Amino acid sequence: MLTDECRELMGSLPSEKGWVLSSSTLYYLYRGFWYGALHMNGTLLTQRHFRSLAGPTQQNHHQSPSIYIYIFFKSILHFTANVLPDYPSLSSTMSAPNSSRLPKYLQEVDNLTDECRELISTLPSEMGWLPMFMHFYQGFWYTTRQLSAILPVQHHFKALDSDIVLVSTPKSGTTWLKAILFALLNRSYCYSNIKGDHPLLQKNPHELVPFLEFLHMLDTNPDLSSFTSPRLLATHIPFGSLPESMKDSECKIVYLCRNPKDTYVSLWQFTNKLLPKETGTTSPLEETFDKFCRGVSVYGPFWDHVLGYYNASLEMPHKVFFLTYEEMKEKPIEQLKRLADFLGCPFSEDEEEVDGGVDEILRLCSFDNLSKLEVNQNGKLSTGHENKSFFRKGEVGDWVSYLTPDMIERIDRITEEKFHGSGLKL
Repeated sequence: MLTDECRELMGSLPSEKGWVLSSSTLYYLYRGFWYGALHMNGTLLTQRHFRSLAGPTQQNHHQSPSIYIYIFFKSILHFTANVLPDYPSLSSTMSAPNSSRLPKYLQEVDNLTDECRELISTLPSEMGWLPMFMHFYQGFWYTTRQLSAILPVQHHFKALDSDIVLVSTPKSGTTWLKAILFALLNRSYCYSNIKGDHPLLQKNPHELVPFLEFLHMLDTNPDLSSFTSPRLLATHIPFGSLPESMKDSECKIVYLCRNPKDTYVSLWQFTNKLLPKETGTTSPLEETFDKFCRGVSVYGPFWDHVLGYYNASLEMPHKVFFLTYEEMKEKPIEQLKRLADFLGCPFSEDEEEVDGGVDEILRLCSFDNLSKLEVNQNGKLSTGHENKSFFRKGEVGDWVSYLTPDMIERIDRITEEKFHGSGLKL
């Protein structure tokens, strides 16, 4: 894997999109030549190895062409012997690269703007959980594809006062709450005599409540005029990086987060689902856990993301509704009513007592019901994500089956340190 020396060096070098695999395959300009990350890693190790063999009398000969030829072949040997065995997918890709066979979320970004390309060249980068680089922008980590969508959201999205935006940390119950919010705002379907016509029975929640990032990935300035009011949208963007129009308008923000241990395990499981089966690879638990604890995860650091919205909810309770996955699981009826009140569409007495609106929404949107629907067991989103990949267990406390005592101690310590003095408990 990449050495700390290599990671630190790459963070200081000009970089540019490479030719294969995905937009995350960056090339780095080192001593006048371009290298992929793995080639650079092998080159640095080979240089170090050669210097140790050459001894102090040869240290000043590093510019000799013969030495560079030696280093080149040694780096190839090192790459073949030490890197490819850990990346079986790369060896097959090198023999027959075909980016079109990869899911869209792993493919190259064809329309990367000059602004994004230039920005990436100035940002610290690190290998992510998938075989792609992540970039540290405004205090948080993003893949190239995510960053290429966030920039136009920041530049072009114009929030309306009537907008409702669901924000969450990844893998904190987003799919579930999307379904609940959609059913809550469209509850006339629950009282319809034709029960089978409910949109949630026909479409995945992510289609009904689209991410702003995805909309701006398809079009840097999409036309949202066809959305009915109130527009129900979603995002993972941290509070400090939201477009100014969202902060300045009267739009409502519903924020959802989850215990960091369950969040990590769910994100790790989801990441492994995203890896093409033919590669036969998985993201190592220990490695991704270390990255998560260091804040290197999509839209991470997790704790900074949560605190941003928690503090905003204290300062602007009329605008930001802070909710945890555990609260929603423990007292769903109470939390659903609180959500309805916050969004200005409270349940009437008839809806609660006669029509059974609250119970019907919770039944329709239960994990057990949603996960068994045909629409969520089959098919894919236009991003290439399989619908079924968004449903795993939906349990609280599942982390006990995966984390070691040392892992638990480490993540609890970080949580205590990060949240100290905030009053927040997860």
